[in-house]
Amino acid sequence: MVVSTGGRRSARERALELLYESELKEQPVSAILAELPLDPLPYASNLALGVDEHRQRIDDVLVRRAIDWKLDRMPVVDRALLRMATYELGWCPDVPTSVVISEAVELAKEYSTDESSGFVNGMLAAIAHELRPDEQTGSVPRPG
Repeated sequence: MVVSTGGRRSARERALELLYESELKEQPVSAILAELPLDPLPYASNLALGVDEHRQRIDDVLVRRAIDWKLDRMPVVDRALLRMATYELGWCPDVPTSVVISEAVELAKEYSTDESSGFVNGMLAAIAHELRPDEQTGSVPRPG
């Protein structure tokens, strides 16, 4: 099944909601999904479940890249966005780096603080450099 770009955007938005709810309720995503009357788009479920499954490895990457920031001090939305995008960068090779980053930045603009889009962009550029070192994208600035 091919999911259109608009479909993936909606799926990412829904996955963000699921991750946010999971963190606030301190429940695994699978428990949140089990309570839903309707299943979300498969890509949304896959993203949220993938983040849950690989959370420790994802958080390790975030901690390495979040210089002078602790994960628990980040806004919940930013943390969820960074986890979701890091999962896509590390475990979804079919999704272009530029798409992962631009979608996360747009979601940060829409759902988080005024400073969040720049923070998310910078973090993901560094994470992309780490997780996809051989990929060249014109829109991802290389650190250092």
